[in-house]
Amino acid sequence: MLIFDLFKMAIRSLTSHKLRTFLTALGIIIGVASVISMVSIGEGARQQTLSTISKFGTNIITVKPGQQKSRHVTTGKVDTLMLSDADFIEKHVPLITGVAAQVYRSAQLKFGNKNSNSTVRGTGKSYVRLANFEMQRGRYFNQQEIIASKRICVLGATVVKNLFEEANPLGETIKVDGKNFMVIGTTEPKGALSWFDPDDQIFIPVTTAQKRVFGMNHIQSIDVKAAKIEDLELIKEDIAQVLRLRHNIAEGKENDFYVQNSSQWLNSWGDASKTFTYLLGGIAAISLMVGGIGIMNIMLVSVTERTREIGIRKAIGAKKREILVQFLIESVLISFLGGGVGVFLGVGISEMVSNIGGWDTIVSTQSIFLAFGFSVAIGVFFGFYPANKAANMNPIEALRYE
Repeated sequence: MLIFDLFKMAIRSLTSHKLRTFLTALGIIIGVASVISMVSIGEGARQQTLSTISKFGTNIITVKPGQQKSRHVTTGKVDTLMLSDADFIEKHVPLITGVAAQVYRSAQLKFGNKNSNSTVRGTGKSYVRLANFEMQRGRYFNQQEIIASKRICVLGATVVKNLFEEANPLGETIKVDGKNFMVIGTTEPKGALSWFDPDDQIFIPVTTAQKRVFGMNHIQSIDVKAAKIEDLELIKEDIAQVLRLRHNIAEGKENDFYVQNSSQWLNSWGDASKTFTYLLGGIAAISLMVGGIGIMNIMLVSVTERTREIGIRKAIGAKKREILVQFLIESVLISFLGGGVGVFLGVGISEMVSNIGGWDTIVSTQSIFLAFGFSVAIGVFFGFYPANKAANMNPIEALRYE
């Protein structure tokens, strides 16, 4: 029998039980739609997060105190970096365009009757450029103000909103843990991550933070910006060498600092986010498996209902292969139609989430083909057993079936 005739018979069988066919395909529809929408939401969140992180620059090297062992950092000695170390790196390490020492801590901010808890970051004049912040109003502090330990500050966009709302903060005085600071500038908003808001912080001279706010002599990190991203590894080695020399670390001894490459951290975060996206897709794919079980169940019922038909066809010369292909076509058609509807539903859900919920979603061609192909494969896999059962029926027993 021609394959075209088998297709017509399969379609006739499915259309004669429209409701049952629809309910069977519903599991596949939901599964495909779930996979596409979950993967698109996860991929959108991943791209948004990486985009926000990259705003801080991917050619930044960060030096921190303590010793790094594998992924764990020992912090028994947290005062091993000094402000002079940052100056030493700036003078003796080539291929860099800026260095910024940092100290930071959460503190209470107050203006009038409004309070806010935000990060106070003491840093150098180059930090605003290194971290890719743009000035919205006013200016950033200069080297003379750092040397003089001036009580001045630059506010992030979230702090401005919390303390001043729509008012212009320039020239106003705010309290930082009870100490007066004059606002000389504000930064353009960058946008918040789920775990960190770069706009919810204020910037003050590093010397002011050390002497007048935090009461410390050491620094907590040093950011170094490379002129070219290709030079990151070379610069890391140079930083390690000059700091070992400055700290008088003997050969064979471990460093009392560790150096991080921001681009490597960005890649690690990207890999973790991608794994989470795949996890979402995998969880959604479980519903596809449930849909496949539904197809097997209905096809077994169909084989049982059509036992006499199978017996008659075999008695008049139908081959095992033809019976097998006929029932296999039926199961594949169900999964094919369900997959097609599921693709449109999944894309629609992604668009709806993006438009109504305001979330970024990215529907990739890869996720569509993956979900649709998986649905068809499920139709073949779960349809093979019922089709094989029908093909192997004894025609005599089938004709005697009531």
